[in-house]
Amino acid sequence: MEAVLAHLRDAIERGEYAVGDKLPAEASLGKEFEVSRSVVREALRGLQALGLTASKTGKGTFVVSKRPVENPVFGPYSARDILEVRRHVEVPAAAYAARRHTSDHLDALTELVERMEHETDNTAWVALDSLFHITIAQTSGNPVFGKVIEEIRDALARQSTLLNQLGDRRAASNVEHRILLEAIGSGDELAATEAMTQHLTRVESTLSTIVGPQTATAVPEAHENGDS
Repeated sequence: MEAVLAHLRDAIERGEYAVGDKLPAEASLGKEFEVSRSVVREALRGLQALGLTASKTGKGTFVVSKRPVENPVFGPYSARDILEVRRHVEVPAAAYAARRHTSDHLDALTELVERMEHETDNTAWVALDSLFHITIAQTSGNPVFGKVIEEIRDALARQSTLLNQLGDRRAASNVEHRILLEAIGSGDELAATEAMTQHLTRVESTLSTIVGPQTATAVPEAHENGDS
């Protein structure tokens, strides 16, 4: 998946596929790269999140920009939308989790962290990552926090996939998750707040590196049909 996405992104940025060009069909790309159509589909979603392509129902995927947009879109939510919500929900939720957690909560979070540290499949890791953040929100003792993170679960997974594909975030995230777990387990609200804040800051930094400082204005319909 990473190789397919990187190759297609490079081809678009070099002009091999010009703005307005239609990309080959999923089946053709799968044959070219010798991967399944599901792998191609995830790579195409990555291109679309970066604002490089747009999907037109029944017609295919078209190039709409040679440079990534500054604010990528993951399903119905942009990266900016997600980060703003996470900073206002997950940071205080981590502090409440440090104050209110039970031994069962810690057992669940510990199991998730350990599974992520040993997981080799990227798709499975992303699912565990989303569940880890949902569980922290639920551990806060405030069901609204949990509901909010559940609502953006798919967008979080899509963003996490892109960060892993192009930003090699998994190893760093595992370390940050372990620090966050230990802070919550110690009951230190300030440490939990700092750990979650640092985690989200590094996510934002990696995303900024991926899209790069140079951006282009995309065709208005670039973010339509985001769930193709």
